[in-house]
Amino acid sequence: MSFVRACAVAEVPLGGALAVDVGAETEIAVVNTAEGFFAIRDVCSHAEVPLSDGDVADCTLECYMHGSAFDLRTGAALNLPATAPVPVYPTRIVGDDLYLDPDNPIEFQEQ
Repeated sequence: MSFVRACAVAEVPLGGALAVDVGAETEIAVVNTAEGFFAIRDVCSHAEVPLSDGDVADCTLECYMHGSAFDLRTGAALNLPATAPVPVYPTRIVGDDLYLDPDNPIEFQEQ
């Protein structure tokens, strides 16, 4: 795995999301929840808008445009209008920094 620094932990408040640039081909959002930090593709699979501008609730991130919510653990679309999942990425904290692996998304498993 090729973990890269995404941001300082302090840059993402609890219940917040931050768009980060890690030099990957896709935009990624880092999200801070009570369950920990998550990294998810920062583009809604329905409307192609930034998910980092949406609302965080528990382990979900809701798109601000049409209300589709995504599970931060799996990337699964939880409600319409989105039907396709979005990739999520492994994260780790080293010191005061959050790292993620943009090259190895966690594969979505239908439950």
